[in-house]
Amino acid sequence: MTDQVVLYTTPTCPWCNKAKSYLAKKGIPFAEYNVAQDANKYTEMVSRSGQTGVPVITIGNQVIVGFDQKKIEELLEG
Repeated sequence: MTDQVVLYTTPTCPWCNKAKSYLAKKGIPFAEYNVAQDANKYTEMVSRSGQTGVPVITIGNQVIVGFDQKKIEELLEG
């Protein structure tokens, strides 16, 4: 996999934790940004996804809103 995986999260988001656990279990490296503490990353997330809710996961230029395991697998295998 050559596409970078980015995970936009907040500390209190249970689906963010599920996404982090899933990626870690699969051995997939990812960058995590806490949008509750980083206003620039929050703005970046909203700009890329059109959403204010988390998690937002980007794989390359593809955006996934929420923890959609099937979509994550499709993009990583693709």
